[in-house]
Amino acid sequence: MATTLTSHHKFSSLTKTHKTYPSSPLLLLSTKLLTRSNPSKNTILSAKKTRTLITGSLKEDKKVVPVKDKPLNDKNNPLFVNGSKDSDLLSSSSSSSIVESDDDQDRMTSRAINATIVLGCGTLAVSRLLTIDYDYWHGWTLYEILRYLPEHNWIAYEQALKANPVLAKMAISGVVYSIGDWIAQCYQGKPIFEFDRTRMFRSGLVGFTLHGSLSHYYYQFCEALFPFEDWWVVPAKVAFDQTVWAAVWNSIYYVALGLLRFESLDNIYRELKATFWLLLTAGWKLWPFAHLITYGVIPLEQRLLWVDCVELIWVTILSTYSNEKSEARISDATSEANSSPSSSADEK
Repeated sequence: MATTLTSHHKFSSLTKTHKTYPSSPLLLLSTKLLTRSNPSKNTILSAKKTRTLITGSLKEDKKVVPVKDKPLNDKNNPLFVNGSKDSDLLSSSSSSSIVESDDDQDRMTSRAINATIVLGCGTLAVSRLLTIDYDYWHGWTLYEILRYLPEHNWIAYEQALKANPVLAKMAISGVVYSIGDWIAQCYQGKPIFEFDRTRMFRSGLVGFTLHGSLSHYYYQFCEALFPFEDWWVVPAKVAFDQTVWAAVWNSIYYVALGLLRFESLDNIYRELKATFWLLLTAGWKLWPFAHLITYGVIPLEQRLLWVDCVELIWVTILSTYSNEKSEARISDATSEANSSPSSSADEK
């Protein structure tokens, strides 16, 4: 009997400490079970049952607090840019970084290719000029080698003119127009080894295929048109050159470059119409003074070489005018194409 009272006293103390769960039915049931007058051998079993019932009542009476999922556009989350949890921002930033790294790699590769082209062609040209007398160097001093270099290179050029005048002039015009376009790109702000190879190739191709051959026949035609030797012949040739021939050649150059850029005839015509008068008047600031020497001093066969030396300046102007509007139009079209998806994304 004393043991029963002791266990009852212990359970009363447990119920007092667990005042936060007064309404549990299991707890009341356990109290009734322990208040019965059972034999002493059932005391241990009753205590175990009591412990189990108390644990179950505590589990049942626990309060479950629901956790609400926060929206993905929580602006207080610092993990996303500008407080946005849209995964597109992270994907766009990562893709932009990948694109930038690819652009840097492409730029370095293009720069290496351009440097190889420039240095290779320059080395080849200088070596050919310096070794014109290689077969006769035996026993020559350095002074003798340098002394005969200009003379023997000039003799080699005249021999090439006699052997194939059109091809020699085409080669000179192709080199001059390539270098002139390279100078034009550097003048427009591009680094020396970051020029557009395709653009330079187009200009050199036009110079090789059209300017050299057409100029060869034009100067012969001009001599046949003005066969006189009076004082007014030179000014007349200059005036004819800077009106008829300049207009024809500027148009040919402009149309040829446009076709090589795969532009439509409408765009070529509009750009030529917009720049025709500007190109013609720009030529009047340079060519009349140069052609006084061309038609008054230089022999017929060497005129194109002199003209091509001046063309280094003129091609810079001509290439700048002919490519400026096309590149501006392409950049505007690219910017519009890039802005349209961003604007549609903003609207969404």
